[in-house]
Amino acid sequence: MKPPRVSGRSLAQILGRAFCLSARDLPGWWMRAVRSCVCNSRAADLWTVVFCSLAALTGSVAASENSKTTMADPLIAVHDGFVDEKTCSSCHADQAAAFAKSHHAKAMTVADDKSVLGNFNNIQFDRDGVAASFFRRDDRFFVRTEGPDGKQADYEVKYTFAYEPLQQYLVDLGGGRLQALDIAWDTQKREWFWLGEGSAAKPGSTFHWTGPFYRWNRTCIDCHSTDPRTNFEPQSNEYNSSYVATSIGCQSCHGGGAKHIEWARAKAANASTAAADPGLAKVDSNTCFACHARRTRLVDRYQPGGHFLDQFSPALLRSDLYFPDGQILDEVFEYGSFQQSKMAMAGVTCFDCHRPHEGTVKAEGNGLCTQCHAETGPERFAGNDPSGAFDTPAHTHHPQGSPGALCANCHMPERTYMKVDPRRDHSFVTPRPDLSALYGTPNACISCHTGQTNAWASEHLDRWYGKAWRERPTIAHAFARAAQNDVAAIENLRRLTDREQPGIVRGSAIGEMTRLDGAATAADVKVAAGDPDPIVRLGAAEAAANLSADRRLDAIGFLLADETRAVRVAAARVLGTTPSLDLLGAQRGAFDAALDDLGAYAEANADVAETQSTYGSILFGQGRTDEAEKAFREAIVLDPTLSGAHINLAEFYRATGDNEKSEQAYAEAVAANPARADLRYGHGLSLVRLKALPDAIEELTAAMRLDPANSRYRTTAAIALDSMGRTDDAFALFGPTIAGGATEANLLGTAIQLGLKLGRYAETLKFAEALARLRPNDPQLEELVRQLRDAVQHGR
Repeated sequence: MKPPRVSGRSLAQILGRAFCLSARDLPGWWMRAVRSCVCNSRAADLWTVVFCSLAALTGSVAASENSKTTMADPLIAVHDGFVDEKTCSSCHADQAAAFAKSHHAKAMTVADDKSVLGNFNNIQFDRDGVAASFFRRDDRFFVRTEGPDGKQADYEVKYTFAYEPLQQYLVDLGGGRLQALDIAWDTQKREWFWLGEGSAAKPGSTFHWTGPFYRWNRTCIDCHSTDPRTNFEPQSNEYNSSYVATSIGCQSCHGGGAKHIEWARAKAANASTAAADPGLAKVDSNTCFACHARRTRLVDRYQPGGHFLDQFSPALLRSDLYFPDGQILDEVFEYGSFQQSKMAMAGVTCFDCHRPHEGTVKAEGNGLCTQCHAETGPERFAGNDPSGAFDTPAHTHHPQGSPGALCANCHMPERTYMKVDPRRDHSFVTPRPDLSALYGTPNACISCHTGQTNAWASEHLDRWYGKAWRERPTIAHAFARAAQNDVAAIENLRRLTDREQPGIVRGSAIGEMTRLDGAATAADVKVAAGDPDPIVRLGAAEAAANLSADRRLDAIGFLLADETRAVRVAAARVLGTTPSLDLLGAQRGAFDAALDDLGAYAEANADVAETQSTYGSILFGQGRTDEAEKAFREAIVLDPTLSGAHINLAEFYRATGDNEKSEQAYAEAVAANPARADLRYGHGLSLVRLKALPDAIEELTAAMRLDPANSRYRTTAAIALDSMGRTDDAFALFGPTIAGGATEANLLGTAIQLGLKLGRYAETLKFAEALARLRPNDPQLEELVRQLRDAVQHGR
């Protein structure tokens, strides 16, 4: 087979489609089992994962009793504009006392007798191929376990991470790297448990506890300390991280306190001349979302008081993150759920339900909900009318005071993350067992009444409320069919772009529409790009990646100058590899400025291999080949076992015409990851280009064995075998099972060509009939099937 040529302009498009590692490509069991706090490194590159178990929304905070440890923390540094956290409590004693009891105050602490909850009294752990010993030495805490080289070694625990229902521990591996152990302490069962599932990761790999996935500096640092600075040094591949306070503190939410101290002193000295501005950042829901969202960091340092979308880019309602009805699936935190809710659209904020310093809810039981949902609703929400008699058996159909009578249990069902940490859904859904029967979405009825069926639950709801509940509007039908790649879902998705829908739903619907058919939905993208809601414009900018290159600029070009950073970065990321940029004209200045924003994003994630690999594609699209190669190589240094980075580098060499370097890059990648089918396939194609067909066939067939369901691998291997004169071997790759279940036209077409070439008409007929089922109105296929049947019938 002669491989298709790839021009420089099409490289990034190929990389983005096939080779850039994203959260969708991460092993699903890891993403489900680790269930971590997420600081996503971008919707289409990587969701970096923070390991934590904070249960309450982030609020303003004060100095913690637990920060007064017996050991000095070497990472503490008073950054410019900040002050020592103890300064805050000298004036704000009540807030400090309230905060000291919260989980936020214990987000991270120096490991000592007071902070460590786990049992380190010579405890042995050996489960699922993961072994460790926990012990103490000289009043310090140690774990003996497998290191990055595969050998057993002793590691000192430097910090505790989170408080309950689980606690993790951080180990210093040198070079400034703090790694989170993947064995955690269950504070309720009081036992050690492994966070993973299946087989343990190999030493030195991404998902081993010593690898990038578990690196505190990269994935956890944003949300557990006060003004954390990563301070990664690419030249040495080391960190010099620091923070103002070990755990979350006042300045995490209120911003640096230096100006506030000046204001307070001036006011104390002469109240009449003191400035009106107290020098603190505004605290609102944007402050909470900075940590309680699955999002990408866009800038190097979080600045409290700014708009969330100017510092982060949140994940939209993707099928690997949310159920079709919008309920939480993977660990996404509260932002994406809450933005879907009627509460958010009505103007409800985090602080309507949560006490910011204590990190607790404002009322126990149904009293929290009946603040608004009472027979007389508050005037503030009169336009939405939340009133009604809900806290009664007539509504709940459960005895007063029982679990089934609690509003949150029905409308905020829990899902457990990190194996022991239940989190409530904040989309405030209505239980829909009918949707559960169709799409597998969870519902509170069956979650509580285990052993019962969705049909049973539906019958009870019919009896209690009539059947009107089945007709309530839902996003589930549209998103479920889109997840099944049903093009007919486009019209359902288009109806979800109505402005009565929440912005995150509309932005997500645009993305799904274009994924199904970009050509048919380009006009929808352009309309969404002009929406007043920035989350809809973000969805439009990301969706433009699914449009043909010649239509992107017209659809979202004006978003390069958008007032919101997340939108600008998304637009630059999509347009940065678009050939039509030659037509930018007056928009060139806006594009260059947006590229600066994109560069700041790459710099903010300088230690994230996936980000650097993807940024290399953007640089290549801009003709900055030396910088692109450097970015690809930096990605490999950051994570040598990341196959996507190796593939991007190899395809870069291919696109620049250096086939020998491309093959060498693939060979190095295969040596490091021999069980990756995508690497074996890419290496096979690179050998084809070098006309080393016997070696190429070996790699292509290896890819097929590793991923037998991939029709492209099978088809390519067959074509390569046929080109070597081994047509019988090629046709043998398409057995009866393939003929019976294949739904991929290219695979069936290749099998038909080979079968006809060999004159094996009876077997070829099965493939032709399968292809005819895919293309029922193709007269040429009908004729081929007729001729093959005639040949088989007459023994020809």
